[in-house]
Amino acid sequence: MPEATPALHEKIQELIASGRPSISFEFFPPKDDAGEVVLWQAIRRLEPLNPTFVSVTYGAGGSSRDRTTRITQRIAQDTTLTPMAHLTCVGASRAELRRVIAEYADAGVRNVLAIRGDPKDGPRAPWTPSPDGLDYAVDLVRLVRELGRFSIGVAAFPDVHPASADFEEDARVLAMKAAAGAQFALTQMFFTADDYFRLVERAAAHGSTMPIIPGIMPVTNVKQINRIAELSGVALPDAVVSRLHAVADDPAAVRAVGVDIATELSERLLAGGAPGLHFITMNRSTATLDVFAGLGLTARA
Repeated sequence: MPEATPALHEKIQELIASGRPSISFEFFPPKDDAGEVVLWQAIRRLEPLNPTFVSVTYGAGGSSRDRTTRITQRIAQDTTLTPMAHLTCVGASRAELRRVIAEYADAGVRNVLAIRGDPKDGPRAPWTPSPDGLDYAVDLVRLVRELGRFSIGVAAFPDVHPASADFEEDARVLAMKAAAGAQFALTQMFFTADDYFRLVERAAAHGSTMPIIPGIMPVTNVKQINRIAELSGVALPDAVVSRLHAVADDPAAVRAVGVDIATELSERLLAGGAPGLHFITMNRSTATLDVFAGLGLTARA
């Protein structure tokens, strides 16, 4: 087991503020041991790029919490990477959340993404908090702040969150999370750069100037992206849909077009001043590596 590196204890907001664009990778918890092998292959292939941080999400409805926690702890202890722990309000009491936060701290994890999470029946289902649980992400931000000196991130939405009335409500909530102690935000995936820049402007108008890192998902499967968009409310622009559907019968072509779309979007975002890019990898490294190479990026020193 390698020794913990100094980067392990660095705070993400400090790394973001270093001046170089932040590059980070997001993985999801596998359902079984075979999937975990694939995940670790992706992690090891991306590790040499020395990303600013990496994260592991929870499964739908807060499932897979134990596997997510274990994998995040292993990243902290067995790799040179800086991990960010995902934490949601779904299916957890305050006591359980305190226990998970303490376990992360014991493993050397100092960065937490605090999100409400989606109900077990999907993001559009009515929200019901767990017994003695928390209602909102802002409550979770406050709880994490109470329990230690963590770097706290939150979610942001270039498209309207399914539970929000409009864009302005999303911006007000984001500003509330910043006021409660959040230091950076990661966006849901999206496909139009102007949507991201409008989000940044709205947040600033409500008093939030914390860095907002755009989430980028290279499309490699048309059915998968359609399903994700349907569940999350992400808008699929006509230009993106037409490019993907034109090659829908050719998996290799879909992947190539998906990489091109992600690369073009990333170029616009960085040119417009985005503080970095957060790649949603779907536990596959190749497409992310191709976008990375297409942007002319090099491994972070």
